[in-house]
Amino acid sequence: MKPPRLSVVVPFYNVGAYIGDCLDSIRRQTWTDFEAILVDDGSPDDSAVVAKEFCARDPRFRIVEQDNAGLGPARNTGLEQASGEYVTFVDSDDLVTRHGFGLLIKALDQTGSDFAGGNARRFNNSYGVRPSWLHGQTFTVDRLATHISETPQLVLDRMVWNKVYRRSFWDEYGYRFPAIRYEDYPVTLKAHLDAVTVDTIAAPVYYWRERESGDSITQQKFQLANIRDRVVSAGLVLDEIEDAMPEIRHRVHAHFRQIDLHAILSAFGTVPPEEEQHLVELSTELLDRLDDAVLATSPRLAQLQFDAVRAGDAELLRMIAVDPAAVEEQLPIAKTDLTLATSVREVAWIDGELSVRGTAEIRHLQSKPSSLRIGLVIAGRHYSLPVRRYPATDLRGSQSLVGFEARVSKELLAKCPAGPSHFDVRLRVGGIRRRDLLRGQKAGSPGWPAGRWLDGTSWIQPGPGKDGAFAVRRLSDPCRLTSVEQTPDALVLHGRSSFDDPTLFVSRPLSGGEVALPLEVHGRDFTARLPIRPILEEINPDDPFSQRTTRAFRMRGPEGQEQVLLWTAGERLVSHAEGGRVVMLTRSTGGYVNLHESPIRMTATAAVAAGNMLVVRGPDWGDVSFSWRRYLPDSDDHVDVPCRRTVSDDGWAAVVEMAALEPADWILFATALDGTTHAVQCEPFLSTRLPLTITRNPHTLAIRPRAGTLHLEVT
Repeated sequence: MKPPRLSVVVPFYNVGAYIGDCLDSIRRQTWTDFEAILVDDGSPDDSAVVAKEFCARDPRFRIVEQDNAGLGPARNTGLEQASGEYVTFVDSDDLVTRHGFGLLIKALDQTGSDFAGGNARRFNNSYGVRPSWLHGQTFTVDRLATHISETPQLVLDRMVWNKVYRRSFWDEYGYRFPAIRYEDYPVTLKAHLDAVTVDTIAAPVYYWRERESGDSITQQKFQLANIRDRVVSAGLVLDEIEDAMPEIRHRVHAHFRQIDLHAILSAFGTVPPEEEQHLVELSTELLDRLDDAVLATSPRLAQLQFDAVRAGDAELLRMIAVDPAAVEEQLPIAKTDLTLATSVREVAWIDGELSVRGTAEIRHLQSKPSSLRIGLVIAGRHYSLPVRRYPATDLRGSQSLVGFEARVSKELLAKCPAGPSHFDVRLRVGGIRRRDLLRGQKAGSPGWPAGRWLDGTSWIQPGPGKDGAFAVRRLSDPCRLTSVEQTPDALVLHGRSSFDDPTLFVSRPLSGGEVALPLEVHGRDFTARLPIRPILEEINPDDPFSQRTTRAFRMRGPEGQEQVLLWTAGERLVSHAEGGRVVMLTRSTGGYVNLHESPIRMTATAAVAAGNMLVVRGPDWGDVSFSWRRYLPDSDDHVDVPCRRTVSDDGWAAVVEMAALEPADWILFATALDGTTHAVQCEPFLSTRLPLTITRNPHTLAIRPRAGTLHLEVT
């Protein structure tokens, strides 16, 4: 029998609540020529029962048993049983995207590289899906046949599981995982150094679970045994790059200083007194391995920690870990510490003008008296804006004169080009002057800013610009969706093209492929009929956690013109629910048309304060109950405050008395009749109107979206 091309190694231990979803995401792969080797690492729970059920149903899955030895040795055991041309690793509480293996193997078949890696997302029940910061630094674009020497940011690529390796390459260098936590990095970085070429894919191929309980390896970072393994792992990596290129060496040392050493020093705030001396020794071991040139560029507070480690001063290290701000206030301030900090808190349209509210302050300085000027830079020219200042919460958590509102008039917006026009911020406190672009977009309307027509042909769209700084663009006569009709079996799209003889394509950005929609065209106006049933019946989601598939719309002209279809069809989503699934036509963060298809998850479309009650509303897609939930620290346990549910022609309403919600971070959850729960989604048009801030003495309540779910912060 011909061996499969891909071997998938899945070690598991005590993951009965998660392993079924993990294995199901592997089973659903579009790449079907694989074997899945499930390594039971002496698991004490019912994980093996679930694994054996998969093996009984699908001959591609088989199980191997061993006494508990840890994740690294379990991976080694799986490799010994693997027979594929390629090998990949999946942690048993994570998920893989349906097209992930196929995208990576396609790249390897094309380039002959030694391995390929893809982007990753983080997810859990409370916060939904969001980018992984670490992978967002490395897997930014597709790079075929590259190498760490020409793409040095790959030194941050620590994880083994978002990759497919050529088995001949793996065997040539004889990689083995050490029997420690953080076993990935020594293997992954050595593979990057040994490889002739590697491929990187910007599309997400892997979903990395973040447990509410905090009991994953990476979430147990303050436990002494975890820290010990972290230092051992770092030592193995530092040994490996001792003779590497200077830039690679510098980046690795800087990364360990920024991430690992910082995490170890933060542990002084949690370890019991009898473990402090051990922690000092471990901190010293890593600190002594890092280059002095890297340590010298650290913030002053970090350098104080380094001095305390070398002096064995556990008391000072504990003080800094428990309250770093209090210790930092006692340090002499250097000029380099006085940097400009800005944020964008709310974005709205008021009387035809663009209103931007945020904060601006110089770190470590009182913001009063001070002078603030904000301008819009259009094609290199600076235009001053009217600025209103008001008290807001500053970096120290106090109320001070750091808040501002800047207004951009219609006349000034009309001067903006298609490229981004940024906001220039200049702040003077006493004799100290600082200047930078406006940055720091917060959740809610800054992340989902609404666009507006300036006139009959010019659309203004706020959003991210250079390096993520806040900006505005003017789109001249864009291709747009103007209205949507709903029929029992289709969505009928009406719009206008900016060129003659257009063609409308529907694509899946995450997995690729596109389909042309038939158009009725009258001049530049068009009508397209989008049948709903084929979308509902095609259950092959691109997102393995939410089971959602997102489609985008693009118009092309006969001469190669191409534009993404802009949403100008009002401020409400259009939805169709049927058979436990829902199709939603809505907007993206940039204001373009998106079509989402997924299992039904209750979606909030409005949130208001009514007297002492907080009311959240949404379309009625099923019989569920609602509650505001807060998770207990480092636990899957939670406290629920039930809501009163009402139903009308407009949908459901979840009503709760605000006084029942104590200071905490709350998430709105829906519970179905069968007991399954999910966090209520925050619809994009609601996000454009958030945050909603309510003052009910002595508390302040702020509703805002977090990674697509609805959160309530009570302070």
